[in-house]
Amino acid sequence: MNRLLAALFLLLAGIFSVSAQETAEKYFDRISNYYGSIRDYEGDLVITRGDVEQVARISYKNPNMMRLDFSDPAGQVLNVNNESLELYLPEYRVSFVQPLKSHSQSTLAGMANSQGLELMKKNYSIGYVSGPQAVPLEEGSEEMVIKLKLNWRSTSEGFRELHIAVGQDNLIRRIEGVTTTLDRITFDFTNLETNKGIPDARFDYKSPPEGNSIENFLFEPEN
Repeated sequence: MNRLLAALFLLLAGIFSVSAQETAEKYFDRISNYYGSIRDYEGDLVITRGDVEQVARISYKNPNMMRLDFSDPAGQVLNVNNESLELYLPEYRVSFVQPLKSHSQSTLAGMANSQGLELMKKNYSIGYVSGPQAVPLEEGSEEMVIKLKLNWRSTSEGFRELHIAVGQDNLIRRIEGVTTTLDRITFDFTNLETNKGIPDARFDYKSPPEGNSIENFLFEPEN
């Protein structure tokens, strides 16, 4: 009888433990809501694809302004504001400019914001990699994160899988995307500072006048 009671106790303890754990979708919603409450942030970003690494300073202002000032490749800039998305490539002295209207939310290059997270929830199924407990960012790392894995609901998405690591400060530390061709692109966010009071003027980027400009490189302008 004592063994049965002990077994029943362990079973009930397991049930209550599971029910008390936050599901991956609810956790994702909580992180998304937190990003929605952030007025702005800035920090360092490293983008890695294979052997190619790009380093930038990221500035973001809610709801839809973002700027990446690259130190590698030096002088490259990606800027998104309420009117346009512009990518300046100093190597070719060319700017790619796309006017934004109703497309603005869906064409933001950044995923680490509330709008990007809402799009992820809509287009991907969400689960934990190894449960709701914090684990090392990578093997041998002392940095602890909660890891999520997102799988596409439709093959029309650019990434078939997304792996998201969230730090104990509720900020996204890493996003790794797996493309349809199984290439991996990693976005590492470090030294993030929130609610800095970033002025709108930071996103009024003007590329060097001696360069060429190519407009509407993503889609045709709206009437």
